[in-house]
Amino acid sequence: MENKTALERLDEKIGHLLQKCEELKNENEMMRNEVVTLKAEAEIRDAEIDKLLDENSKKDIEIEEIVNKIESILS
Repeated sequence: MENKTALERLDEKIGHLLQKCEELKNENEMMRNEVVTLKAEAEIRDAEIDKLLDENSKKDIEIEEIVNKIESILS
């Protein structure tokens, strides 16, 4: 079995911690990028929903106008 000095063991542990820190930084950056992407997608989706709601409102107005014309013709 290899006998390592306290300094060598400490150096190994610090090396592992630095490696883990770098891995976590990379993972954090990837997650930040994913959040930015998801926010952009959500904004696009929200804009599309607003557009569809507006179109739906316009169609409702058109239907109401048609119903009023039919009622006036039948009266």
